Amino acid sequence: MTFNELSLIAPILQALETEGYKVPTPIQEKAIPIVLAQKDLLGCAQTGTGKTAAFAIPILQLLDAQHAEKAPKRIKVLILTPTRELAIQIGESFTAYGRNLKQRYAVIFGGVPQGAQVQALNRGIDILVATPGRLLDLMSQGYIHLNDIGIFVLDEADRMLDMGFIPDIERICKMVPFTRQTLFFSATMPPEIQRITDTFLHNPARIEIARQSTTAETITQYLVASSPHASEKRETLRRLMREAVD
Repeated sequence: MTFNELSLIAPILQALETEGYKVPTPIQEKAIPIVLAQKDLLGCAQTGTGKTAAFAIPILQLLDAQHAEKAPKRIKVLILTPTRELAIQIGESFTAYGRNLKQRYAVIFGGVPQGAQVQALNRGIDILVATPGRLLDLMSQGYIHLNDIGIFVLDEADRMLDMGFIPDIERICKMVPFTRQTLFFSATMPPEIQRITDTFLHNPARIEIARQSTTAETITQYLVASSPHASEKRETLRRLMREAVD
């Protein structure tokens, strides 16, 4: 399958060509039609499978179809992610895939002064990429309102759980409109994440993508037989390390 077969509009196809994208990854192939159909989605996929493009590309197309560039600049899409690094990466993806479109986005996260982020919000945006703490902080100050959210994306849900963000996620989920489209992505599905998906997703399509385990071409692998005894394993490891140094 090619991106042309996913019913994507010309401006996005041109951007993908500029980025050097040839064919969609498995999660992109499966997720893009679901998102374009405006259905809820539960995606089990790790970082590195191409899932950012799997939701960013169809979101841009949906906003284009709604003529978002002509509508008032209120936040229509909210993407929550656990870390500033992921937030920045997602923002860069929207820049790349939306280079030929007119939608505007902002990325907000904690650990830095809020001034520049508030200025971006005040100029008006269509898409907000945020970490939970800074989002709630700016909401409490009145800079962000979620009344117009039509698409809500939760990325790396299991990492949110590990980092203690689940109470914040539940607060935010209750603040966005009930009639939204919801997309959840998680590498694993522990019981707490499953409970949240059962609560906040409506009859979601579910896709599971395993990350391919490949070894870099520059790495040579060896199998070394050793005794099951711990002391002899340690001695084998010491010998290998000495040989590597020599």
